[in-house]
Amino acid sequence: MKAYLTYFKNQMIIGLQYRAAALGGLATQFFWGLFFVFIYEAFYSYTSIDSINYKELMCYVWLGQAFFSLTLPSFKDREVLEGIKNGTVAYELTRPYNLYTWWYLKQLSKRYAACILRFLPIIIFSLLLPKPYNLALPISLNAFILFLITLLLGSFITASLDMLVLIISFFTYDEKGISSIVVTVTGLLAGFFIPLPLLPSAFEKICNYLPFSKIFDLSYRVYSGNIGCNRALNDICIQLVWIFILILIGKIIMKKALKKVEVQGG
Repeated sequence: MKAYLTYFKNQMIIGLQYRAAALGGLATQFFWGLFFVFIYEAFYSYTSIDSINYKELMCYVWLGQAFFSLTLPSFKDREVLEGIKNGTVAYELTRPYNLYTWWYLKQLSKRYAACILRFLPIIIFSLLLPKPYNLALPISLNAFILFLITLLLGSFITASLDMLVLIISFFTYDEKGISSIVVTVTGLLAGFFIPLPLLPSAFEKICNYLPFSKIFDLSYRVYSGNIGCNRALNDICIQLVWIFILILIGKIIMKKALKKVEVQGG
């Protein structure tokens, strides 16, 4: 366990060194945040939405930008993917640790490091914006605590999906195809492209039982009060179930992949 914690810490430190990339990311998130604010303002000017009001939607938008790197449905661990392609993964198979856990911690650490470098300036900026374009404070202390818990569990789901894409790469020479499919499906069903409350109610109900909506949609709506604390507790149980299922599936597929893996060369 100590080796895993040390590895996680080291990967976090490495990720925190990419400050230039973080600054570029900040500028991008500020731009897209303001872009969505004005898009939704125009949308709400001509229609009324019962499933989520404008104040709650602004929380959704700004939290989405602040925690973008933590919840982004993107799967591009070039180091691991190149290791699978060129065979250097063989070195990792000789080391005394569980490869799935090792890579899983790496996915988490990369996301946490990128998030730490970006989220605070965006939160401060969005809180200082004039109403109704600003990020409001949490609806309650209980809601804020549940927001943190669900966001943490959501990051575990994202890392589990990361792992599935990496593991499937053992069976395909190029991961771009499966990665593009997973990113598109995840983005749609998680609310990344369009917030789930703005989608047809029947479609939203289906999404609520899938793992994708538990990545960040649940967290942001709990924060604003769009989802009550009682329902959030039930959804946390769903999150835990999906984390267990996704990790179990990932481990089963990886076990089969490692049994058939062939490393050519001398």
